[in-house]
Amino acid sequence: MRKIFLCVLLVYSIASHAQKTIDVLHYSFMLSLDDKNDTIIGMAYVNFVRDSGTKEVVFDLVNEAEAKGMRVSVVTDGTANVRQLPFLHANNKLTIQLPASTAKDTFQLMITYSGVPKDGLIISKNKYGERTFFADNWPNRAHHWIPCVDRPDDKASFDFTVSAPSYYQVISNGLKTEEKISGNRKITYWFEPTPLPTKVMVIGVARFATKTYENSPKDIPVSAWVYPQDSTKGFYDYALAPDILKFFSDYIAPFPYKKLANVQSKTIFGGMENASAIFYAENSVTGDRSSEDLLAHEIAHQWFGDMASEKSFAHLWLSEGFATFLTNYYFEKKYGKEAAAKRWKENRDEVIAFAKQNPRPVVDSTKELMSLLNANSYQKGAWVLHMLRNEVGDSVFQKIIQSYYNQYKGGNAETRDFEAVAEKVSGKELTPFFDQWLYQPIIPKIDVRYNRTQKGSSITITQLQPVPFQFTLPYAIDNQKGKSWRITKQKETFFINTNGGKLTLDPDTTLLFEEKK
Repeated sequence: MRKIFLCVLLVYSIASHAQKTIDVLHYSFMLSLDDKNDTIIGMAYVNFVRDSGTKEVVFDLVNEAEAKGMRVSVVTDGTANVRQLPFLHANNKLTIQLPASTAKDTFQLMITYSGVPKDGLIISKNKYGERTFFADNWPNRAHHWIPCVDRPDDKASFDFTVSAPSYYQVISNGLKTEEKISGNRKITYWFEPTPLPTKVMVIGVARFATKTYENSPKDIPVSAWVYPQDSTKGFYDYALAPDILKFFSDYIAPFPYKKLANVQSKTIFGGMENASAIFYAENSVTGDRSSEDLLAHEIAHQWFGDMASEKSFAHLWLSEGFATFLTNYYFEKKYGKEAAAKRWKENRDEVIAFAKQNPRPVVDSTKELMSLLNANSYQKGAWVLHMLRNEVGDSVFQKIIQSYYNQYKGGNAETRDFEAVAEKVSGKELTPFFDQWLYQPIIPKIDVRYNRTQKGSSITITQLQPVPFQFTLPYAIDNQKGKSWRITKQKETFFINTNGGKLTLDPDTTLLFEEKK
């Protein structure tokens, strides 16, 4: 009978047109973890708003196959009546049939499930051979272990209740509101009231040594969570975090969360910007603070990527490009312009190399989301902001960054949204700027020819790429800066009233271009 019902439901799901839009308001995840095996036992309460006439809802959840994945045992409506609801779990989608509704309303579901995560929640051993559990959701891997709408544009508040052997500690987003021992198990409750995308909803379960830094900002404890064997090195390395947090709070806006935990983990990335609970790779702990730029990058994400998020991953540069730019800006203010210029030159070389191997625009709608972790999203996105800063000036640029954040914090934006803010604040028409740098798969490559005479020198600049860009090319003669040419055509010639002296293009490293050697 159940097989017949599932077949009917499948036909119904295929025949019906796209489901009405839902808006998830809050997730409550209750998870039981054990050392006897890798099976997790979960219960998820999901509160969402549904439109009138919505007959079904679809959540992302990887179904069981080849001994891994999740198996849903029951779905109820989450009310005191505990009505079971028919569902189909196939093709990594959990389709649930809902009671009829004649008006827009708020609905709650309770989903009971279990299984061995294939991904998303990494159950493994750390470098010291100790068992650990670390969520690693980016970009859309959360649905390997929790039922959810696994997209960056459907933000929700959430809480985690984790039951695990008592010798483990649990870290998550938000604030820990309760922890209690029950027999040989520990139950820990974390609550995050700020709506966030699923990519940054996490738990970390391991043996940790922890420290809260005395120079944390007022009412925002900044802490380190590291393996006990690495406590001395880890506490020293992560002690940079409070000052970095203060720097970005002053430049952008107040820190948007109630705490910042910096966690040594088993993330597959160098770092993962989980809101208020950043997970860093194991090797980030060295004892020599060699990961300062990594800390700055992930902390910058707390504003851009977590709080103000991209509408879709096609606009990932609004997250990664911003964090990369802000890291370089932090280094400029802490270590000087020469140190920053070195970073910008390295970033430019990475962009040039990537463009030669794989020409594609920064705003990239590829479905291969992991491939977006490239020099376009990071270094080229950062360079676009660097050039915008030089186009409008420091004070106006800071106002653009602050205005954009304040308008989209707690929400989502795409590239044209940022462009609109930049135009409004600067009073400049910036569409050509954004079009050429973000929607073209190329960057300017120029050939420079000199013709020296007794009266001076003529400089012919030819753009070698198919589509000419418009940009300002700064130059210096014998280190005398403050001069520039405005390039608008495929080929242009300029005259300099000198036939001697050393000509240096882009002396302050403010333009993304390649010069033919």
